[in-house]
Amino acid sequence: MTSPHGRVLIIAGSDSGGGAGIQADIKAVTAMGGYAATAITAITVQNTLGVHGVHPLPLDLIEAQARAVLDDIGADAIKTGMLGATDVVERVAAILDSCDAPAVVDPVMIAKGGAALLPDEAIQAVRSLMIPRAALLTPNAPEAEALTGLTVVDLDGQRRAGAFLLGMGAAAVLMKGGHIPGDTVIDVLVTPSGETLLEGPRVETRHTHGTGCTLASACAAGLAKGLPLEAAVAEAWAYVAEAIRRAPGLGQGHGPLDHGWPLRDAR
Repeated sequence: MTSPHGRVLIIAGSDSGGGAGIQADIKAVTAMGGYAATAITAITVQNTLGVHGVHPLPLDLIEAQARAVLDDIGADAIKTGMLGATDVVERVAAILDSCDAPAVVDPVMIAKGGAALLPDEAIQAVRSLMIPRAALLTPNAPEAEALTGLTVVDLDGQRRAGAFLLGMGAAAVLMKGGHIPGDTVIDVLVTPSGETLLEGPRVETRHTHGTGCTLASACAAGLAKGLPLEAAVAEAWAYVAEAIRRAPGLGQGHGPLDHGWPLRDAR
């Protein structure tokens, strides 16, 4: 085994508004001290007001991007985001099987504005193919409900869903709590050895576009740098919390986070 270099291969969709998807992933990995490479699954026409178009890329092109990166640069972790269709899920699962880098799987299903990014028929493919390949699975409450059939409206629901997803084959689950009402946001990292709570005050803001993408990519950057899982998640969680607090207020709808704040603070 060579020493980790912080290399993250991101397999996800592009967000023309820069707040989520590949663009947010690259920013997050860079801010966390990693090196981001990409395999784009789809091009979206998107801004803070919503998703106005989705244009999937051919399967062979998705795989060719990933193979080009893995065969030359390599990867210390892989992060998956928007996959969009059953055949893409199947192809990405095969890519994951071809390398030994841990995979952070963000089961992207719905955009912040409500647009569906994963059809119902593809959810079963995520259940059977992506969850068992996840070193870390990062669902929000609605995604966890879709994957498990359980109700997730409170901390107990997060714990039950996290345990259920472990039983489905995930090595660890970060159950996000941003969709659950309350003055405090609680995420739960569930592993076979126990759980860790990450909590902080809710920031009342509409500028939370790309939060899930950013958190998953920041976790992947930590793993790629060689951090233990709990440390990688804690570092990523603190980064995203501050990025929400410093959101620049761009756009008329759900605006982006301030992905670059650690780089400015380091000057």
